[in-house]
Amino acid sequence: MNLPKPAILDEFRTFIARGSVVDLAVGIIIGSAFTSIVNSLVNDILMPPLGLLTGKVDFSNKFLALTGEQFDTLAAAQAAGAVTINYGLFINAVIKFLIVAFAVFMLVKQINRLKEKEAAAPAAPPRSELLLEEIRDLLKKT
Repeated sequence: MNLPKPAILDEFRTFIARGSVVDLAVGIIIGSAFTSIVNSLVNDILMPPLGLLTGKVDFSNKFLALTGEQFDTLAAAQAAGAVTINYGLFINAVIKFLIVAFAVFMLVKQINRLKEKEAAAPAAPPRSELLLEEIRDLLKKT
């Protein structure tokens, strides 16, 4: 028995085969890999010197316990079940966002620069304009 294929499967196959969907998938994969690089850059390279400049402050351990209790580390506060506002982790997240946003800005800037070079080359005039120029030149000769 030969069952007909539902039309939605053909639509889905057409959708997946489009170049833009494949480009989007590649972008997501590259983006997730880029996120781990940015996390390492912020946590392992930028935050230690920034902490040193601010008096050996570890931003990932900056928090406010809403219960009023004092804890040495965020991990200790979380283990005790204290409700905390983790403003140090928020600062790290903002720094990571700014780095990613700057990298995307530079990428878009370079792409736009390449597009400007392509657009700078003048396009050939349309055929109708060329024919009108030829007619004009022929009329001038007579």
